[in-house]
Amino acid sequence: MLVAGLFSGRGIKGRESLTDAEWAEFSAQTIMNLPDGFTVFDGEGQWRNPQTGHIAGSRTKILLVAAKPEPDLARRLSAVIDAYKAKFHQQSVGLITRDSCAGF
Repeated sequence: MLVAGLFSGRGIKGRESLTDAEWAEFSAQTIMNLPDGFTVFDGEGQWRNPQTGHIAGSRTKILLVAAKPEPDLARRLSAVIDAYKAKFHQQSVGLITRDSCAGF
């Protein structure tokens, strides 16, 4: 299986942070398209802006996906990342992938 972790900052420039209700709506509309399910948890992190070098701390939503490495999985993950960045005006969403032995 492929395990992917997506790290999405909840801080949104010019307004309050992403709410739980906004995340739930985004999840229902966008993340539900992943093939084998997922787990979401909250985190605290920091991120360095590659353009300015500025480091900012942020509450984070961490999306953990374990799925068969089907040919369209990378496209589906990219679609989630692109949608989050567009909807919540994010410069970046972190992505870590690794092969793993897993079963459900």
